[in-house]
Formats: sequence, structure tokens, C-alpha cells
Amino acid sequence: MNSKKKFSLLLVLTLVLSMFLVACAGGSDDKGGEKSGTTEGKENEAVIGGDLVIATLSDAAMLDPHLSTDVPSINIQQNIFETLIAKDKDENLVPGLATSWEPVDETTWVFELREDVTFHDGEKFNAEAAKKNFDRILDPNISAPRAFLFDMVTEFKVVDEYKLQITTEYPFAPILAHLTHPVGAIISPKSIDEDYAAIEDGKEAGSVINSHPIGTSYFKFENWNQGTEIKLARNDDYWGDIPFLDTVTVKAIPEGGTRLAELETGHAQIIEPVQPSEVQLIDGSEFGTVDNTTSSSLSYVSFNLEKAPFDNLKVRQAVSMLINQDDILNGIYEGHGVAAVGPLAPGVFGYDESMKPLSYDPEAAKELLKEAGFEDGFKTTIWTNDNQQRMDMAVLVQQELKKANIEVDIEVVEWGAYLDKTAKGEHDMFILGLSNPVGDADYFLSQLFDSANKGLAGNRSFYDNPKVDELLKAGSQEIDETARQAIYSDIQEILIEEAPMVYVHHQAYLTGVSNNIEGYWINSSGYYKLQHVKFVE
Repeated sequence: MNSKKKFSLLLVLTLVLSMFLVACAGGSDDKGGEKSGTTEGKENEAVIGGDLVIATLSDAAMLDPHLSTDVPSINIQQNIFETLIAKDKDENLVPGLATSWEPVDETTWVFELREDVTFHDGEKFNAEAAKKNFDRILDPNISAPRAFLFDMVTEFKVVDEYKLQITTEYPFAPILAHLTHPVGAIISPKSIDEDYAAIEDGKEAGSVINSHPIGTSYFKFENWNQGTEIKLARNDDYWGDIPFLDTVTVKAIPEGGTRLAELETGHAQIIEPVQPSEVQLIDGSEFGTVDNTTSSSLSYVSFNLEKAPFDNLKVRQAVSMLINQDDILNGIYEGHGVAAVGPLAPGVFGYDESMKPLSYDPEAAKELLKEAGFEDGFKTTIWTNDNQQRMDMAVLVQQELKKANIEVDIEVVEWGAYLDKTAKGEHDMFILGLSNPVGDADYFLSQLFDSANKGLAGNRSFYDNPKVDELLKAGSQEIDETARQAIYSDIQEILIEEAPMVYVHHQAYLTGVSNNIEGYWINSSGYYKLQHVKFVE
């Protein structure tokens, strides 16, 4: 397809999106006009208000959105910061800090920004503030793990006070989707300056922002007792619908039974995750229900391809065929979620339902081990954090692999150390999951499998295949959706065959919600949406 045709197609898609946004302008999700929910919120504050308590498995690891990579951290950040483009409940692109956007040509986009936004510290939001954030993300001295999301950008240009132009090196199909990613959160420019000053004084990047994150969203940071709880307070100066709640307290409670007791006694109004075995109990109670949301995430058992014997294709295939996916999905998760064939979840652009998995087949697996020279098995370790389902999965993997004389030691590692050590490649095997907040194959596959993203950026299996790298680049630059789909189908076929990880399932987010609140929802990436939560009598 020549460049003119590509640009024409891109323009048509943009116009369709623009018409959709106009059609939605009068709905409750619109954030482009007056504060339609402000009056309602203020009428209810004195009666409702209150402190929403969320009991969750893990504390945040970091509150600097440009540097963090984990869901517990992003869950806090999502309620403090905003991105230029957002997503609604149906995963449609909607205005965030940008009110509209349009392509100038196939490598240039112009974004009109909101003129009524201030940061929590009183600083003005404008194009200069937006540019400063994106420049920081791409600054090699900052080493943002998700910088690859924007490394195709050649320039962030301030056109005028409320107009930002983004130019890419080549046509980049998922650029709008990438701008919805949490790493694109806009931080107070004053805070960024203070953070750079701290770096010059010998402190680590993110030290200032991590200790006191300042964004533009409907909640603002109040305090963080690390390892215990984080508290947020309502932003009464928010440009959109002001929350009903006075404050939100997020408590780290690792024990599932304790979280359940918190919900039952009313000490917490939201608990996450709910253990699959607790779903029936909560749904049958008088104190709450379980919100069951299908995710775009992937749970997986990954190998370190830079360590023997997992540098051997046949060993990886054999281990994949020794792990009974149905036992995990039904025995551990009690049927909540969808079995994975490859890395992409249904509903994500690029997913191909025609793919065939490496099916459970112990006898074929043993033959592969024999061919690889491991007929008598070997010793290895599998790491997990203190997530109950992952620990149960580790035990199941240990039992299954023992049938092929593979001796597996299980190590449970604290969450922060777990992320750090797997990024450094200190593991043999590990269990983890990844959400897909942009809903596009490029982000997910590039993060997990691009050789340029080994380690902290997401490729913790240290997978390296020049053919896949080439296809990933081609997929990101192809604007025609049919051609893009074909590319991602090719990539999935290779990834299933080469088995850098065992693709286990696309989990269901199980959240316990008190009958005393309403307005809560969680998106397909597992991020809490708290703006319209309120207590009910």
C-alpha cells in the first residue's frame, strides 16, 4: 500500500472515531464540557463522603508512573494522574487531557489540550507540561522501563499553549492506543524539575515523585505508610466530575482470609483479589457480591532462555506439554478465566482464534526430553510472589514435572525483590502475569518478546528472535488492519512453537464489593475506577 493510500485510510479511521466521540458527547462518560457531576457530588458529600477502604494483596512498589511497571502501583497512580487519551468501559478511546486529535499526515498528529486543568500543586497544565513529561519518559538518564512505547517519536512540539504535535519516525498504527497507557501519565512540571534537581544531588530518578506524586486527577495523594497503606483525598478543584468520597485508603493485606474478614465486618468496602473458593460465599452473603471482570491479561509460567536447560527448544516444549492447563484453570481458579492458546487474549487487536496450542501430552513431552538429552530429568527452581494462586500453580508445576524426573524447588519472593530479580535474569522459571491496557498486540508482544526489551522493560524470559523482532517492527508500522492482523498471526504461531513461556490463562478479576457502595468498576487491565464510587444507605 502506498503512502497516500495509507494516509487516506488513517484519515478515514480518525474521522469515524471523531464522529463516535461527537455522538457520545451528551452521555455520562463525556468529560469535554461542564462539570455535570459536580452538583450531584456536592449534594451528596455531607451525607455520603466518607473513607473508602480497599484491601488488596500487595502494596505499591512505586508511585512514579514513568518508572513503575506493576498493577498494584498503577492502581494508585490511575486515580492521581491522567493521560492525554483515556478509555471508557467499552474500551473505546475518549478524551482525557486532550479534547481532540487529528492526523496532519501519516507520521504527524496534533492534539488539542484542555484549558481548564491545574495540577494538585496549582501548576498549570498546558502543552509545555505535556511535552516535559514525554521528554522525561524518553530521557535515557531516567531509564523509564516503558519508554519503548514512545521510542518511535521523533518530536513532541509545542504548537501553542494548548496544542501539542507528535511526530513519529514512521507511520505507527497504535500511537493513539499507546497514549492511553499509564506510563503516559502527566506529572506536575514543577515536580519533574525537583526530581531532576534531586538526581543532580545524587539521588535516584523518581525519588521526589515517588514520595509525593502530583497529577491532575480527581484524587490527590495524601500519604504513604510503605508496606501498610496509601491514602488519597478528593480533589475539589478537579476539572471534571468531582468524586463523592472524601478519601480512599488502600491497605496491603496479603492474607486472603483476612481480606475477606475485612469485607464481612465492614472494615473494607472493596477487597482484591477474591480467592476463587470465596466467590460463592461472598455472593451468597448479605454483605457483598463479587465483581467478575474478564481481563485482557495473561498469566504465564516463563523460562529464562539464557540459562540451561531452557535455552533448549525441546526442553521448553516438553515442560509446556507437561503442565496441565485445565488443572490450573479448574483446580486453582475454579473455572474463572479463559484458557490461553498463545499470548494474546480474545478482544485484543491481533488475537487469532485459529491458533493451536502445545497441548498437554506427558508422553510426547518425555520423548522430547529424551531427544534433548534429559531423559533422566534435571533440577531447577521456580519463583513466585506471595499470590496464593501463583503459589498453588507453582506446586502443581512441581508435581507435574516430577513425573518426568524434573526436580523443581519453589521459592516465594517478596514482590519488590521479585520484580527486581526477574528483571536481572536471576531466575530459572517464574510465574507472572501481564495486563494489556492499550488493547493492541504491539504493546503486549513487544514488551514480552522484543529482544530490545530484555529485563526490566518486560522481556523477562530473555527471548531473542530476529525474525520476531522484524515482524514486530513491521506490525507496528502497518496501518492496514488486515495486513497487521496477518503479521501478528505469524508472530503468535512462532511464539507458540518456540515456547518461551507456558501460556496459562487470561484471568478473571475477582473483586469483593460491599453492598454499602455503588459506582465501582474495574477495567480489563485490572485498574480500579473510583471516580463515581459512593456509599449508599
